[in-house]
Amino acid sequence: MSAGAKPVSLFKRSPENPILQPVTEIAWEAEAAFNPCPVVSGKTVHLLYRAVSSPQVISGVEMGISTIGYTQSADGIRFGERRQFIKPEYDWEKYGCEDPRVTKLGGKYYIFYTALSTCPFCAEGIRIGLAVTRDFRQIDEKHPVTPFNSKAMALFPARVGGKIAAVLTANTDNPPSKIGLALFDEEEQIWSHEYWEGWYTFLNDHVIPLQRTNLDQVEVGAPPIKTQFGWLLIYSYIQDYFSGRPVFGIEAALLDLDDPRKVIARTQKSLMVPQEVYEKYGRVPNVIFPSGAFVKGEQLYLYYGATDTTCAVATGKLGAVIEELLLPEVNKMKLVRFSGNPIIQPDPRHSWEAKAVYNTAALYADDKVHLLYRAQAEDNTSVLGYAASKDGFIFDERLDQPVYVPREHFEKKSSPDVGSGCEDPRITRIENELYMCYTAWDGRSEPRVALTSITADDFLAKRWNWAKPVIISPPGIMDKNAAIFPRKFGNKFAILHRPGVSIWLDMGENLAELGDGRWIKGNVIMSPIQEELPAEKIGIAAPPIETEYGWLLIYHVVAQKEGRRIYYLSAALLDSERPNRVISRRKTPLLEPEMLYEREGQVPNVVFSCGAVVINGRLFVYYGGADKVIGVATIELRRLLEGLMLQSGIGMK
Repeated sequence: MSAGAKPVSLFKRSPENPILQPVTEIAWEAEAAFNPCPVVSGKTVHLLYRAVSSPQVISGVEMGISTIGYTQSADGIRFGERRQFIKPEYDWEKYGCEDPRVTKLGGKYYIFYTALSTCPFCAEGIRIGLAVTRDFRQIDEKHPVTPFNSKAMALFPARVGGKIAAVLTANTDNPPSKIGLALFDEEEQIWSHEYWEGWYTFLNDHVIPLQRTNLDQVEVGAPPIKTQFGWLLIYSYIQDYFSGRPVFGIEAALLDLDDPRKVIARTQKSLMVPQEVYEKYGRVPNVIFPSGAFVKGEQLYLYYGATDTTCAVATGKLGAVIEELLLPEVNKMKLVRFSGNPIIQPDPRHSWEAKAVYNTAALYADDKVHLLYRAQAEDNTSVLGYAASKDGFIFDERLDQPVYVPREHFEKKSSPDVGSGCEDPRITRIENELYMCYTAWDGRSEPRVALTSITADDFLAKRWNWAKPVIISPPGIMDKNAAIFPRKFGNKFAILHRPGVSIWLDMGENLAELGDGRWIKGNVIMSPIQEELPAEKIGIAAPPIETEYGWLLIYHVVAQKEGRRIYYLSAALLDSERPNRVISRRKTPLLEPEMLYEREGQVPNVVFSCGAVVINGRLFVYYGGADKVIGVATIELRRLLEGLMLQSGIGMK
């Protein structure tokens, strides 16, 4: 962020700021009270802060001494009586104890602070110390921690991969500084000289990459906060540190829950920069420094030091901060194509699939992916072929005869020069029955939705005993893209389809009634008007997939982009019990035509899916490319769901 750039407006400063100021009548905090760090226990907010005394003589040197004060509050804003809690006792902290970071872990409060052992101050004498308490009444033990220059260490509030974890800043006074991760098998390693010698030797292996340039400075701010999306780390980012006109800002990053060295996302602008009078004028002008935070309900309380003089707090919605971090990543999130695409291509040896293979249903059963794909002959008759794979990528089993062919008048060719047949199948399993919706077309009437079924036992044994198909959509209306939900809602089945340009939902008590004058209708639940790109129409892709957060619906969009008409895939989340309620919807394509086999074919610039499966937490989406070939693309299911949840604010409490 340049010096003139505005910060992201996510935090509101407390009108009570500064919440703590120096008390001139009390010698140990007469000059300053700043860099506060809270920890919450029950209804009490314990707050530690750095206090600077009026000048004292230490070893013949007159100076203000830093110690650590303590106070508490019920609301995190208004604090009561203050007392000195940590002060120099040993040579390794002789000249001051600064900037506490406190974390509760396993019944103990671990308080890390900057310990000063030399005067005049130099890098070698600025290291990390630790104080441990169980009740904030007394210090139970103290230890020098790092044998090298370092500051701002804080424990994670839970173990990471079974280990005690900490984040700290190394080489703070020998810039460029580096924020690193330390993992301990047992508590004693935290202050083990041998451990830290080894850690520092391989410092670069532990670095969390947050620094954009060596001209800037980074330092750990608040102890990490655990969220469902990752560890939230709030830190100080000082731009143009060596310029003489540094810009102090507060930034944040999300770190991987299992390996916090991995940065999932980070802010691209400061969340806060000095703006208020108490942030601009003081002992060190134009400084705000984050030092602690906690979450209460939906609110994130951020504590910081202002001008190395006072304590302040700002609040913002945790969800808004997570959105600021993740939405750019969510918008960039895409399905990842298999490098071996296309996975299935036309086979000139078989006349029924010599022209094209595309738009395939998918079923995962008996540790295999089973595809029922649309196959086209040179006379444009569509039938369904079968292929199977053990890993979802390599389809080494493929039948040389179609498994479903036109049988009824509504799908048989009305004249030799028209297309016809059974198109775009979608399969839903309900207990031991597989229901298949597909588009039936005779080449003359409007394409309509047909429904058939087969037992799972027959399907898996390749006994193609399909039930007699029936038309279930109204006459005279083009209706496509239909699929049944894989479970009932109350005593009703639910079915999605597309008459016109929008996605409709209908519900009924008996599937057997469909086709006998009872046509699927329902109501619109998703419209193309809501798409970011100018969209002509939308329709479902794969049948909805049930997840713990709702029904995942992959759908396709027909839109204009850069003067081209394209088909792309997107995703939405429907309510678990009210599937007509759309919880969330992607704002950017999940997969769009980019590869040659997606851009060139019978219909150019098309990716179109009818089937998807989940294997070991990964979503496999099977799709037709340019109405010619079949490809597959994947994404981690939870990552996709978290992106959808993020856009809706679900789970952001």
